Amino acid sequence: MLISNGIKINKSADAQYPIHDLLRSRWSPLAFSERAVEPEKLCSVLEAARWAASSFNEQPWSFIVATKNNQVEFERLLSCLAEGNQEWARNAPVLMLSVAKLNFERNGVENRHAFHDVGTAVANAAIQATALGLFIHQMAGFDVPKAKEVYGIPNGYDLVEAIALGYLGNPETLSERLLQREQAPRTRKSLEQFVFSGSWNQASPLVKK
Repeated sequence: MLISNGIKINKSADAQYPIHDLLRSRWSPLAFSERAVEPEKLCSVLEAARWAASSFNEQPWSFIVATKNNQVEFERLLSCLAEGNQEWARNAPVLMLSVAKLNFERNGVENRHAFHDVGTAVANAAIQATALGLFIHQMAGFDVPKAKEVYGIPNGYDLVEAIALGYLGNPETLSERLLQREQAPRTRKSLEQFVFSGSWNQASPLVKK
């Protein structure tokens, strides 16, 4: 149970089996506090991303970071987000874009695992953020061509997602539509729906109830 500005929010995962508390506690809020993220905490989050596993240790990730300490840069990145995401993400003190290098450095061959590995790095970052009392919200809703132009991203690289990072804010600052999303219970497919054995779509005996 989290308490933000006196408002109780229960977002702990209702896990079928025991998992680490950091995994149960990680979620993607819409309401962010304008409290600045300490530079050392932000660097710890990025350090966690740095140590993610990747195919051939290629480390195909890059991150473009903008904080409200530089309002001009923050607004540049914010302008790349979809309008619906700008509505709430403008309150977060940190915005980021994750970028994947599409070919292996060693031989120039296509790295079909690049997006996966960038996602692994962001997952590391999200868990580290949770450990520090921070929250990450990942977004698919942003203007990829615009972001490529704004930041001069060259061929051979592609944007993966946008990210808001910060401390939990007061959900009552959200519009009614966003507040409903914020307060909705977290849901996931059951293990039986995606853990298979023997053939496709055949639930593994390991997870059958």
